[in-house]
Amino acid sequence: MNLSVKNLTLLSMLIALSVVGRITFTFLPNVQPMTAIIVITSLFLGPIYGMVVAVFGSVLSNLVMGMGLWTIGQIVAWGIIGLISGALRKYRDRIPVILLAIYAVFCGFLYGFVISIPLYLFSGKFLAYYLAGLPFDMSHAIGNGVFFLILYPILRLLFLKNVTIAK
Repeated sequence: MNLSVKNLTLLSMLIALSVVGRITFTFLPNVQPMTAIIVITSLFLGPIYGMVVAVFGSVLSNLVMGMGLWTIGQIVAWGIIGLISGALRKYRDRIPVILLAIYAVFCGFLYGFVISIPLYLFSGKFLAYYLAGLPFDMSHAIGNGVFFLILYPILRLLFLKNVTIAK
């Protein structure tokens, strides 16, 4: 990870975009652009950049929205999504955008599953909690698909102008 001024500025902008986007859409439960931004960032810049956006985006947005033990779960869930998306980086130009959008939808369900696991450790009732949360996971997943389709062309141009790290 080359942290030149240009790359650090780009990373800061992505973190700010994810935080402001998450806070802006709080009126819609579980609908926010953070997951889509992490997926797109990882697809173009790699898993480390995606994980940095996941960690800082989670912590900074939760300073406004409420910090708690769930912040650790969010960091883990979005970190896993950043790692998986970064692994797809070398194939991104061969995968149609619509399939990438479907992958972003899947990431909404993956996030919901991962975030539900810690509850099992505390209560032993994973299935009931997970099933009760499926409508929220559905809205997160659909929001991811929509945000991905809106943000992908815009961020793609931004990343391709910064060819030193987007290749």
